[in-house]
Amino acid sequence: MAGMAKVVIPIPARDFDPTEVAIPWRALTRLGHEVVFATPDGRPGQADAIMLTGQGLDPWGWIPGLRRLPLIGRALRANPDARQAYAEMTRDPGFQQPLAWDVVDNAAFDGMILPGGHRARGMTDYLESPVIQALAAAFFKAGKPVGAICHGVLVAARASDPATGRSVLYGRKTTALTWSLERSAARLGGLARFWDPHYYRTYRERPGEPAGYMSVEQEVTRALASPADFRDVAPDAPDRARKTSGLTRDSDADPSPAWVVRDGAYVSARWPGDAHLFAKTFAGLLTP
Repeated sequence: MAGMAKVVIPIPARDFDPTEVAIPWRALTRLGHEVVFATPDGRPGQADAIMLTGQGLDPWGWIPGLRRLPLIGRALRANPDARQAYAEMTRDPGFQQPLAWDVVDNAAFDGMILPGGHRARGMTDYLESPVIQALAAAFFKAGKPVGAICHGVLVAARASDPATGRSVLYGRKTTALTWSLERSAARLGGLARFWDPHYYRTYRERPGEPAGYMSVEQEVTRALASPADFRDVAPDAPDRARKTSGLTRDSDADPSPAWVVRDGAYVSARWPGDAHLFAKTFAGLLTP
């Protein structure tokens, strides 16, 4: 694919992660690629406002007036670079005039990105959509570049290969939001956002299920040919502490905190802290 490529990014109507959408959008458009968004009804989507403002991530976040003074929330929200990218993206005609999910034709695109987000209120319709899962399966079948980050990997894990009935990730190497990162966020959220303690857990275990059974990592792993195909940061990986702390995010200038896994034309990443390297790696698949 020499020259400009056309990439579709399906998103839910609300509550997607702003970093995981805006950073890839900016990286691709700066390279001259065309990015088209798709939403359930063809109207512009809205990111998780908590991840943009940080309001609601402090123990006083439920109190009108005081919630506008985030402290913990300032550290947990999207960083300034991502917020700026999001502001730019929302002014882009491609974002303001999205397609509807059910009219997206994979033949019209050169690649697809599946972003994430954790707030169940808006994300579950996207993660559980048969339309989006079928679209993902079509891209995998065509061998076109697919990028999935954080909860977006669940879409790929749930997408079935019509020829085998198995997940399109069966036989592939992947990463996704790790249970370690998800558990740490959930513990912090349970304290800081005590009136809504499950904000960071999109899916929760039912009685009798072990801790983490409904985590992103464990569901994705169950879709793979082998548990070893789920790739987390290796114990001897350079900058392992920065990659696994959940406190350090990558940037255009510094990819060292990021962890990205590539398997052929498929690229996956764990969380917003991987977004720059994820976007760069995916873009590399569009311009061999």
